[in-house]
This record gives sequence, C-alpha cells and structure tokens, in this order.
Amino acid sequence: MAALAGVEERGLAAREETAAFLLALRSRGVRDTAILRAMELAPREMFAPRGFADLARADVSLPLPCGQTMTSPVQLAVMLGELAVTRAHRVLEVGSGSGYLTAVLAHLAGEVVSLERLRTLGIAAASRIARLGLDNARVEIADGLAGDAGRWGRFDRIILNGALEHAPPALVAALNDGGRMVGAILTPPGPRLVCVERRGDAFPERLGGPLRLPPLQPGLAQAL
Repeated sequence: MAALAGVEERGLAAREETAAFLLALRSRGVRDTAILRAMELAPREMFAPRGFADLARADVSLPLPCGQTMTSPVQLAVMLGELAVTRAHRVLEVGSGSGYLTAVLAHLAGEVVSLERLRTLGIAAASRIARLGLDNARVEIADGLAGDAGRWGRFDRIILNGALEHAPPALVAALNDGGRMVGAILTPPGPRLVCVERRGDAFPERLGGPLRLPPLQPGLAQAL
C-alpha cells in the first residue's frame, strides 16, 4: 500500500508540475491551445540533460552535450506560433538538439523530418523519439545547411533551431508554394525572429522580435 501511495503521490506531483508549466507559458503570452497541448504531451524532462531535470519545466535554456543548448520553452512557442503548423503539414527541422522540439512538432504536424549534424545528439534524440512512439517523426544525421535539403523532398514548413546571417536559399527552395520557414537572423543588436514565405517565385521575409537562439553551425561533425 505504501508503494502504491508513493506512486500516486509522484503522479500527482508530476501533474501539478505540468499544470504550473502550462500556466507559466500562458503568463508569458503563449495562447495557442494546440501549441500548449503539444508542449504538455512532450515531456521536456525526458529531453533535459542529467543534472537539470528539476529545471525541465522552467522557462530556461539548458546546456546539452557537444556544447549545444536546449532552447527555452517560450522561445520555441514563439517560433511555433509563427510557423502555424497543422496536421496537413510536412515539416523539416534543422538542428534536432535534444529532440524536444521534434517531439512537440510531432504532436502538431503530419510528418516531421529533423536533421542533426552532431551524431551524438542525433542518435540520442532519435532514441527518445522512438521511446515516445512518435512514428510520424524521424531524426537524420545530416548537415541541414549543406544545400541538399531537397533530397528529403519538399516541405510545407521549415524551422531553424538556431540563428543564421541570412535565410539559406536552398532551404527556402525546399518549401512548397505557400510554405513558410521560421528561424532567427543575426543582427547587430542580437538574433531576431524571421519568417520567410514562398509565394510562387517570390520569397518575402518578415522580421519579428528578439530571440535568444545560438548560431546554427554548418558541416557534419566528424568526431562528435
């Protein structure tokens, strides 16, 4: 009986932490119910590095192996709001990291292809996605900035999990007509959200507010 009570208490504590997490997101301006539900269903603590599990439901960035960073939930929610993903969309993510954003996207989109240049991170992210049974998402070890995104087909939505100096033309070209790419552009004051749409042969860009995202690095890592 004592063991059962302990399990129930842990379950209650987890539900309370999740409720507090969602309330905190709402207090920071996240109102999209689909995004909130997806972030509720994707357990961030499963993706957080060891030693930081107690901060998994806080709105903070967390350090990852290989010198990478796990983006804070509110920053992800801002990008997802601009991305406007539905179940009708095929999504490309560049920079899998821990796989957390991949998992969130899997609860929003019809199909998710996530590219990670660091083998250590990519293998771990793919393992987490598999353990969650998210069969509409997959992680590939690949350089998403190599200019050959078309080898994975065309996409309705592309999200860059990091900042660049400009929107990569090859990635924009992988968008279906009416598609949208969201990421961050490096500016002198700091990274700012950018949204690029494809309208036939035109690719209008729109800048948004500041985003705390690290730069995306090109090249398939040889050692990590």
